[in-house]
Amino acid sequence: MKHLAILAALIAPIAVLADPSPADWDAVKAEANGQTVYWNAWGGSTTTNDFIAWVGERVAEDHDVTLEHVKLTDTADAVTRVLSEKQAGENDDGAIDMIWINGANFSAMKDADLLFGPYAEQLPNWAVVDVAGKTVQSDFTVPTDGFESPWAMAQVVFIHDTADLADALPDMAAILDWSTANPGRFTYPQPPDFLGTTFLKQALVDLLDDPSVLTAAATDETYADVTGPLWAFLDDLTPTLWRSGRAYPATGPAQLQLIADGEVDLAISFSPGEATAAIANDQLPDTVRTFVLDGGTIGNASFVAIPYNSGSKAGAMVVANFLMSPEAQARAQDPNILGYGTVLDMNAISADERAAFDALELGIATLTPAQLGSVQAEPHPTWMTRIADDWMDRYGVAQ
Repeated sequence: MKHLAILAALIAPIAVLADPSPADWDAVKAEANGQTVYWNAWGGSTTTNDFIAWVGERVAEDHDVTLEHVKLTDTADAVTRVLSEKQAGENDDGAIDMIWINGANFSAMKDADLLFGPYAEQLPNWAVVDVAGKTVQSDFTVPTDGFESPWAMAQVVFIHDTADLADALPDMAAILDWSTANPGRFTYPQPPDFLGTTFLKQALVDLLDDPSVLTAAATDETYADVTGPLWAFLDDLTPTLWRSGRAYPATGPAQLQLIADGEVDLAISFSPGEATAAIANDQLPDTVRTFVLDGGTIGNASFVAIPYNSGSKAGAMVVANFLMSPEAQARAQDPNILGYGTVLDMNAISADERAAFDALELGIATLTPAQLGSVQAEPHPTWMTRIADDWMDRYGVAQ
């Protein structure tokens, strides 16, 4: 009987460790201790990379979590990696522990059950997030349902060098008129770069009489009619662009470099503080300023999500929670660091924590919240997927 008991123990199923519960934060912190978190995040900006490195230093100090920044050029690459792992049955310790994600990529991962969660709304710092005033529970109209947590707010602005383009341009029609009168002085990053696709979305939102149609999924019945004004606009704009639309900068930083080099006078950004940060870092001249369109510009939150097969889910939650802390949020909002908008409710944090935000000097090229005006909603992800593909067919060039 003793031998049978030993044999039974040997052949019994091995217990599978349960996923950490964000509701038991002490247990999460204990499990996170010593873990390495591979954060797949866009790596095209030195200032962003430096901020992520600082986050790594802080979570190492407080929680003994090692943060490795895996620099991406296209977030879709991370989505494909997780999907491939699932198809291969690699369900326990995937290569990716956290992704900086938005829009169509989040929607695709959520639909394919590739995400861990829900976790976000149980993190301790969720209590100080501005749920009522900011779009932190939907991502391009798709409900987050706790499967991703916010860490920055963004809004489209246009960066211009006032030495050559003195005044703000009120709408896309005015941008076309100015570009026609000043050929070669404007461009935008080539889609599928996210800033390039953002320009296409912003153009469509501004050109439509009723952009609310974009909050519903695109269909074969609606797509052609709704996007018609965009293609007409781009047909007129493209020949007036830098290098006559036969070449495009690959990224946002490459676009800003064209301003620094005096080749263009106007660029698009998704960070209201980017111009000030670039001036502070001697990347742009101090004659640069920003403006928004009279009808408002697109705004959204940046999120992080955790793949279902991460082997460091506890460590990833610790990092996600720290990103929502007043300390990290104030640093990200500093225009000398990133100039990102905060996701926090200023009335929910302490007076000392608010003081850190109040002490920030927004800088000469950063619009105040009142100057940023109204925020336009992101279109449903299905619009951008089709528009990006069609743009490549119509205007795309080899890089």
